[in-house]
Amino acid sequence: MARARQTRRRGRSLTVRIETIAHQDQRYDTCGDWWFTPDNGALEMRISALGDTRYEMLVAMHELTEALSCLFAGITTQQVDRFDLRWKPHGLYDEPGDDPKAPYHHQHDAGIVVERFLAQQWGVDWQQYEEQMRRLPTWRKRRSHKAGPQ
Repeated sequence: MARARQTRRRGRSLTVRIETIAHQDQRYDTCGDWWFTPDNGALEMRISALGDTRYEMLVAMHELTEALSCLFAGITTQQVDRFDLRWKPHGLYDEPGDDPKAPYHHQHDAGIVVERFLAQQWGVDWQQYEEQMRRLPTWRKRRSHKAGPQ
């Protein structure tokens, strides 16, 4: 097992910002997106509105776990974005992080563990949660999306 890299932020706190947005405002077809800002290293997350705060926070906790796990493993926002934005659904994989070729596949799996654990703790029926995500409107690329690293 590879040893995780430690990221030290000497004297700097980590700002984390979670924003719930319309699904159409995501940068690509995802219900959760994250990046570290280039200016101050803040963690920005955009979560698609799902009509239930518990659902939105489950996605946020998945994204938080994934993002921090990537940070500590030395996987950059750029590596994740490069893979995600080029990825197309295929085979058994519903989303980019499920694909073993994703540079953050293990970090994505850690996010799923946290997400499932909290769903159980918060009394969320997993099938209903997944069904709500399937009900998200079809995402269509727009000319410009406000979300995402600049």
